[in-house]
Parts: sequence; structure tokens; C-alpha cells
Amino acid sequence: MIDYHVDADGIATIRWDMPGRALNVLNAQSIEEFARCVEQALGDPQVRGAIVASSKPGFIAGADLEWLPHLDAQQMQAQGGRIRQSLRRMETGGKPFVAAINGAALGGGFEVCLACHHRIAADNPAVEVGLPEVQLGLLPGAGGTQRLPRMIGIRNALPLLLEGWKLRSREALESGLVDAVVPDGELLSAARAWLLSPGAQAVQPWDAKGFRIPGGPPGSPAGMETIAAAIAMVRAKTWGLYPAPFDILSAVYEGCGVDIDTGLKIEERYFLHLFGTPEARNLIRLFFARVGLHKLAARPQAFPTQAYTKIGVLGAGMMGAGIAYVCADAGLEVVLLDTAPEIAERGKSYSARLLDKKAAAGRLSPEARDRFLARIRPTADYADLDGCELVVEAVFESFDLKGAVTRQAEAVLSPRAILASNTSTLPITGLAQASARPKNFIGMHFFSPVDKMPLVEIIRGRDTSDECLARVMDLAARIRKTPIVVNDSRGFYTSRVFGTYLNEGLAMLGEGIAPALIENAGRLAGMPLGPLALADEVSLDLQARIRAQAMAALGDAWRPPPGDQVLLAMVEQHGRLGKKIGQGFYDYPAGARKSLWPGLADCFPVRSDPPEIAEIVRRLRYVQSLESVRCLEEGVVTDPRDADVGSVLGWSFCPALGGAIGHIETVGLARFAAECQLLEEAYGERFRVPALLRDMAERGASFYSASPGIISST
Repeated sequence: MIDYHVDADGIATIRWDMPGRALNVLNAQSIEEFARCVEQALGDPQVRGAIVASSKPGFIAGADLEWLPHLDAQQMQAQGGRIRQSLRRMETGGKPFVAAINGAALGGGFEVCLACHHRIAADNPAVEVGLPEVQLGLLPGAGGTQRLPRMIGIRNALPLLLEGWKLRSREALESGLVDAVVPDGELLSAARAWLLSPGAQAVQPWDAKGFRIPGGPPGSPAGMETIAAAIAMVRAKTWGLYPAPFDILSAVYEGCGVDIDTGLKIEERYFLHLFGTPEARNLIRLFFARVGLHKLAARPQAFPTQAYTKIGVLGAGMMGAGIAYVCADAGLEVVLLDTAPEIAERGKSYSARLLDKKAAAGRLSPEARDRFLARIRPTADYADLDGCELVVEAVFESFDLKGAVTRQAEAVLSPRAILASNTSTLPITGLAQASARPKNFIGMHFFSPVDKMPLVEIIRGRDTSDECLARVMDLAARIRKTPIVVNDSRGFYTSRVFGTYLNEGLAMLGEGIAPALIENAGRLAGMPLGPLALADEVSLDLQARIRAQAMAALGDAWRPPPGDQVLLAMVEQHGRLGKKIGQGFYDYPAGARKSLWPGLADCFPVRSDPPEIAEIVRRLRYVQSLESVRCLEEGVVTDPRDADVGSVLGWSFCPALGGAIGHIETVGLARFAAECQLLEEAYGERFRVPALLRDMAERGASFYSASPGIISST
């Protein structure tokens, strides 16, 4: 697990190499083994210093997240105490330790490095160092909140702690996180040379007499200013929904005002508090769910992996251009087709702009830029699609237009080629009627901007084959997207549930709730924007077209969504279509911040008795979770993991709440159902509890298994 060797010069090498694991991680076994090696080095009079290294491509990836959730508070305290004790022994044992960082050193892995007296990183793109625990609702629990501020100062340490930044070798050197960067092949020799040099010190700066924190302690004027500004920033960004950043600030403020040993005890107290919070449990569970989906756990296994070389994209607008970019970024040849060559060229220029930004930042060479762009072939000729294994159709949301381009593309494609429609609302089974090969027709709903959004919603039509699904999931993996698989229905999963958030906001406006109150409640609900601002971003005329399509398709079965009259008034009476024309629920003046349209007060008078903001927040959250349960009940989504990951990655449902289904678990199924019943009595049938949820609540069932990190249907 950890190899220990002493050479003729008295240099001990403690080399991590956990068997059967792709990465080295901290768990009960490795912590104990490492502690034994540290004591062996300190107790051997022949050893003059030690190198902490790795035999794997990475250094230490942090805590074992398959182990961590199974610990109770007492076990966590014991294991945390063991690693803290071992690191402190390493610091104060009287012999110098150097970390030879050959790859990712994150979380607890980087805390091991911080406890070494010297840190050397390889000049290798695989090297990443940082403390990303905040992203899992935790804080660094092995000294990170105490050693990092003492090493580089509170002002410089807080962004790394509060946002979980990961730095490459050169960035880490510039930031003071490592002491040297050397060529990859010279890492161990450089570590040995430092240990053998006269300058090798076995005392950490914070253990030396007269030590002062760079930039001043937390109680100094500079420290107080930094902490106060950080509190304001965290409050503005999180709206109080994430406890971890506040506990990190408390640990730094309290711990860096005392000696290091007392500071470590303070850090331990805050870590144990966070370990027991629902926010941490939710974020860890989402991490497992996303990893499982990214590894294509739901892929039909009877079919070989599809090797892609050439992809077609129909439509060079914003979505098509983004899809072309991510495919080319994955090394694929891309045919970007539109009605005229110059339109297709404009689509290619989107990639050129993104690449130019990378080049300007020094992250891309001119040669690599040119090779990337050469992979995208703009054209207006369907014959150029010949040889494409898959074509993504990304044209305007119209049955007729999508059908026309489907027929033209299939005329030149091989019988085995797949046609994937990038649609957010139109049923795939209906679109497949234009296809001569419905078994090879599927939906791939990308999210804008495609180069940044990690999710792709894969939609099975009625006739889509398992082989087609497997091959499309292989493309998702190739272009580094996280796929969720849903069955065909109007709006699928993401658009359908996201629409409930927008509609509820519009309904509130129609009820006379002040627009500013609605928008602030949306942020308090954990959404990135209020529902009115998001409706503007989507564009109100698009929502009106989707409404018209649904009304025509459903006929007598169509029911107007809440807020329907508000939408029609904005579009048809006032011509306010959203952000794209600078006029929607907000005004968007050039060069100035947006502001709510003053005319809203005349169009939708504000009532004198507004509901409590807690009730508004509850409505905005619960309406999304209820619709997600309906999607599970109807078989649109078949796994709660897809529902939760899709809600977080697709429309930014608050991760700390656990996703749209996880939120119900956080509240508690029985309590959630009871509160929905009250909402139904006050606001109507959209808050009616689905039979699936009511039955589960009565049985005391859960959407999740008893095993932390593993989500299963019930």
C-alpha cells in the first residue's frame, strides 16, 4: 500500500501505491500505514530526511469518498485525529520531509504536502494542487484551514479555501503553494538534493519563534478587513444556503488567532459540524451520482463501444456552433452545415473566438489553434455529410424544418448512421416520423452555452433501439458530457420541470406579488436567477411558441399553465419579448445594469397583503420537485440519479438541497407531502401530491437506498 525504502545516504522514500485503486486516497488503512512509515523514519537514527512520493500517475487524490460517508461522527473524529496527529508528528519530529508532487494532490492529499517542510512539483500538466472540500459541503479537516493561511496569508488563502480552486504547477509556484517546479523526470532527484542540502529545515515557519502570519493575523486591521469582505462575498454568492464557506471563515478567523495546535482543534470542531449537515450529505451523494452517470452506468452493455471519427451538425446557429466546438475539441472531424456557406462560416467563427481567448491567456499555441479549426468544415452541401457516424440536427424548433433536414441528411448517410435531434421540447417520436431509420433516431438535448454546460439529455423515442442509445452515450463520453437518459414526452425532463419554475414566478406576478419579492425569493430558493429574469433569458416569445405548439398538439387535453395570461400580456399586448430585445420583465439599458420594468406595477398591480417570503420560496422549490416526481411516476425519468443530476447540471437547482428529488429527502417525504397538501388548498392542483410520493411517504420509504452515495429506485 505504501512502500518504505531507505537509501545509502539516509534518505527515506515513503511511496504511496494503493493496490487495486486508480488513485491514492486517504482511508483508515492508508492513514494507519502512512502514520507507521512516518514513525519509522523519525525513529531510525540512520534516516536524515524523507521524501513523500507516489508510484501512481497522481499523488494523493484526497479522502476516499467511498469510505467517508459510512463513518459516524465518532469514527470520523477518530480517523481525523489520527491523520492530524501523524502530520503534526511529521512537522515536529526533527527531520525534514519533502513532498514530491507528480500529479493531482487535492484535499487531504494536499494537506499532506502542506505538512511537509518543502514541496516540489513536477512540470507536468497532470499536476493539480488545491483544497476543493468546500464543493462537497466540507472543509479541509487535516490542517488545511490552518497551514495554508499561515503559509501564504489569509487574504491569499481564502479564495483557495472558499472556492476550491485547483492550481497547475506554475500557478502553484507563483501562489506560494509549492517551493519549486522541476522537469518531470527530475522530481525525485530534486527532492533528494533538497534533503541533502544545508538549507533543509525540519521546522515549519509557524513553529519557529517569533512567527507572524503573512499580511497579519485575523485580528489585525488587514485581517479584519479581509474576513469582513469575505463574509459579505460569501453571503452574496450563497444566499446562506451553504454552511461550509461560513465554517471555513470561522475556522480561519478563530484558528489563526491562536497557536497551530489549538487552531487544529478548532478546525476539527467545524469539520465535524459540517460532516453531519444535510448539505454535505446531499453534495456527496450528487458527486457519486454524477460520477456514475459520467461512467455510463446506464449504458446498454450488449453492444461494443462506438469509435467516432466524423460528426455532422445541421444548423450553424448558437447551439450548432457550440456542438461543433465540443466535438472538434474531442478530436473529431466536424461537418458544420447550414443553408449558405457564409452562414456556416459564421458558425465556425464561434470556435475561433473561443480559441483566440485561450491563446491570449497562454493556454493554447497558434499551431494547436489552427489544427483545432481545421477539424471543422463549414458547408452548405449535404453531400459533405457522407462518412459521418452521427449527425446532430440543431435547427429551429419546427417539426416541418426538422423533418426536411432529417430527410436530406439521411439521403447521404450510411444506413447505420445515427440522426440525433437537439430539441428541448418537441417529442422525439413525432420527429422520428420524418426518418427512414427510426431505430437510429434519438434526441440529444444540449444546454447553452454548450462549451460550458456539462449536461446532455438523451431522449429515447418510441422506436429508438438499445444499440442507438449505447452508441449515443459513447459520443457523450467522447465529448466529455454527463448524460442523463429520459423517455420521450413533451418537454422531456429538464425543459418540463424547469418550466414549472418560470410559470410559478409568472403566476405570482399575476397574483399581485411584488416582482422584487418574487426575484429575491428565487435566489433564496437556491436558483441562480429569479424566475422573471430567467424567463427573460429564455425569451418570452419562445415560451409563447412552445405554448402554442403544446396547445395545437394536445387539443382538448391542453390546460393553460399557471401564469399563462401574464405571458400572453407581455408578448401580445406589450411586445416585451425578453433580454434579446432589451425589454422583458426587466429593462436592459446599454452599458448599465438591468432593472425591473417600472410598467409591471401598472400591468400587474401589487396586492397589499403579500404572503410570507418563506411561502414564496417553498412554492418555487416544491413545484419543481413535485413535477420531478411526476416524471418518475410516468416513466419519463427512470432513476432518481438522472432527475437530481439533471436538475443541478441542467437548470442549476440548488446542489445543497440535493437536486429536485434529493430536496424531498432533505425535507422528509411525510413533511413534504403534508406541506404540498396545504399548497394545493391555497394554489391549486399543480401542488397535488402524486400517488407515488404519497404512497412512499405513508410507507416511510425513500428514493435512496440506505447506503450513502448510492441512489436507487424504490
